[in-house]
Amino acid sequence: MGLEADLEKTAHAGSRVATLDSASASDVEDVAPADEEEFQPPDGGLTAWSQVLAGCLVNMLAWGYPSTFGVYQLYYRDTLKVPEAQISWIGSLQTFLAFATCTFSGRLADAGFMKSTMAVGSFLTIFGSFMTSVATEYWQIFLAQGVCTGLGLGIIFMPPLAVINSYFKAKRSFALAIAATGTGIGSVVFPAVVQYLIPQIGFPWAVRCSAFVALFLAVAAILLLRPRLRPRKLGPLVEWEAFKEGPYVLYTLGSFLFFWALYFGFFYINAYARNFIGFSTTDSVQLLLITNGLSVPSRPLMGFLADRYMGPINTFTTATLFLGVMLFAWIGVDTRTGMYVFSVFFGLANGAAQGVFVGSLASLTKDPRKMGTRFGMVCTIVAFATLAGPPTAGAIIDKSGGSYLWAQVWAGLVIVLSSLVLAAARCAATGYKFKIKI
Repeated sequence: MGLEADLEKTAHAGSRVATLDSASASDVEDVAPADEEEFQPPDGGLTAWSQVLAGCLVNMLAWGYPSTFGVYQLYYRDTLKVPEAQISWIGSLQTFLAFATCTFSGRLADAGFMKSTMAVGSFLTIFGSFMTSVATEYWQIFLAQGVCTGLGLGIIFMPPLAVINSYFKAKRSFALAIAATGTGIGSVVFPAVVQYLIPQIGFPWAVRCSAFVALFLAVAAILLLRPRLRPRKLGPLVEWEAFKEGPYVLYTLGSFLFFWALYFGFFYINAYARNFIGFSTTDSVQLLLITNGLSVPSRPLMGFLADRYMGPINTFTTATLFLGVMLFAWIGVDTRTGMYVFSVFFGLANGAAQGVFVGSLASLTKDPRKMGTRFGMVCTIVAFATLAGPPTAGAIIDKSGGSYLWAQVWAGLVIVLSSLVLAAARCAATGYKFKIKI
């Protein structure tokens, strides 16, 4: 009787373990301890770098896709005959939702629902794209492209970040920066697909081709993803305790300021080139492609510097300061050659800053299983900055009678202030010890 009871208990315990995470247990490569000091990921190998590839593919979709909206804005302006400010709300809402939903998708990622979360987000993104291709009225486009696609982009973003974080420690910033190069690549691929296919096959099929590219990226990323850590099933959706940590609060504030002014350049570089320099519409789109393309090489470079020499937060602070200086330099640009030169350096500066954005928070997160939740919280707060940033710049331009001067000054000051707040977060974490790599 005693032996039979023991066997029954063992079988019962085994069944509980088997059902702990039926959605993702088959994909778990290993179980690592939660404590950062004991956390020993492989820091390399085929499986680890394949997760970086998955993250790159997802970033192409999650952040490369929204960058296409400059092309859509020009098309909608000519076909819908509604004010440009009204059209821009579609793109602003899409970016806002892409950030805002990260708290929910980040918590789901920490709980182990990696692939199911990715599948739902991919479906919404692609469904919204196909609905955009058949939409003919403003409200239809607003719901399909702004709401549906925006929600999908935010849902797919967090799982790969949480997985990459679990495979790397010494090379974490470099790995995350390589994954972030997908943003720059996608920011070139998707606008080019739509821009150059519209004259050939028309707007509806150009959008559908873009959706098929998105489908390929999403399926490939889902197949590559291999979660490693034991899921953190229990825990709140929002970890309020994080806001009691000075470094986390300052990092969040610095990130808010950073993204408040960041999209000013992306939204208005085309209009500035057309209205003040005399660029054609096609040439102004090429400026955007140059800016996005040049952000690609600077991301892994800054990740390498962060891991090897400076540390993620030190690198993020320095790169943000450089980006602020570039926005001030924009004030002096008044020729075609100057616009091309500015686009190159603005792209490099933007890629350098965004390349270590994620790695900076990872260096402040002791429990790697909380990375999805904590970073998702930051993204949700940052969402309000991305929603308010372009309208703030637009209001300044309107008040200035169409001049961009004070909008450029505002953006430069906000980015420089962001750098100072990030420096304060670094000091709050380490004290006033300037030679520490963090």
